[in-house]
Amino acid sequence: MPKKWCRMFPGLAWQVAEARHFVAALLEDEGSDLVDDAVLVVGELAANAVRHTRSGWYRGWFLVVVGFSDDLVRIEVIDRGSDEEPRVRSVTSPAEEGGRGLMMIAACAKDWGVKDRPAGCRCVWADLPRVTA
Repeated sequence: MPKKWCRMFPGLAWQVAEARHFVAALLEDEGSDLVDDAVLVVGELAANAVRHTRSGWYRGWFLVVVGFSDDLVRIEVIDRGSDEEPRVRSVTSPAEEGGRGLMMIAACAKDWGVKDRPAGCRCVWADLPRVTA
């Protein structure tokens, strides 16, 4: 049975660093070589939650879930939702500032996606492949 850990964070910009520390500590305890990729993923997803969803509003929050299976580490950030759908931005479009985080996640993850949750919340997830020796 896969192990799963979760922690809720206030929807404040400085809590993104706390989310990164949480994930790093979990992966270090597992002896994982995915710490850097996992920290990048949770940092981008948590920052997006605070910046682009109702998680960054008054009394907002986001939830980080880390699941361990034999071949994957799944990182999920559940936010309070927004009217905009998360999307990968174009690298070549000078009109779009920022927005490259999902592109970085897509580059280091085996797969990633978005799923709607109850009460208007949304989950953005990424699967990182575990290297077997």
